[in-house]
Amino acid sequence: MVRRTKQDALATRDLILDTAEVVFQRRGVSRTSLNEIARAAGLTRGAIYWHFKDKADLFNAMMQRVTLPMEEAVTRSDGLEPADPVEHVRQAFVDALRKTVNDPQVRRVFEIATHKVEYVDELEAVRDRHLAVRNNCMAHVASRLTLAMRRGAPGRRVPARAAALGLHALIDGLIQNWMLDPEAFDLVRVGMQAIDTYLAGLALARR
Repeated sequence: MVRRTKQDALATRDLILDTAEVVFQRRGVSRTSLNEIARAAGLTRGAIYWHFKDKADLFNAMMQRVTLPMEEAVTRSDGLEPADPVEHVRQAFVDALRKTVNDPQVRRVFEIATHKVEYVDELEAVRDRHLAVRNNCMAHVASRLTLAMRRGAPGRRVPARAAALGLHALIDGLIQNWMLDPEAFDLVRVGMQAIDTYLAGLALARR
């Protein structure tokens, strides 16, 4: 009986999160109330509060279920020292583009996180998480570019952190623009071209 109760609780939690994704995508985070999510899920508001203390808590739980493209680019290889740090960075971002195109849930949650949320008072925790992910990604990329430079790669005229910030902005901007109109361009093909051009400009392109 206890096991069934735990299973039921997990199923209810997943239902709430699944429903929140759909409602947030349709209405935006700020315009969505917990009451609306409860109604859409066929639950009471009390059921929502049993699992989540507020909307920000629910939102962050929704984000934690899905590894977004920019997080995937860093979390899969933390602690490793690649033989070719620049190619490692390049491949990580290309994989992030592919994941955006091929995983509908990732795409939906990324759209919510970038186009459907306002950092108003009740969602400060959401902003904090967004910044933490960005800073972690940039630190990871900067460390790889620094490693490449220490091994003798050219491109020292640009600080590694500045180069990492530019690359992150390039990929993030490509994904956001593609999501506004997925038919406008091939995200993976154009993204690879953009990444290679950027790295070539830093004199860090593949040989």
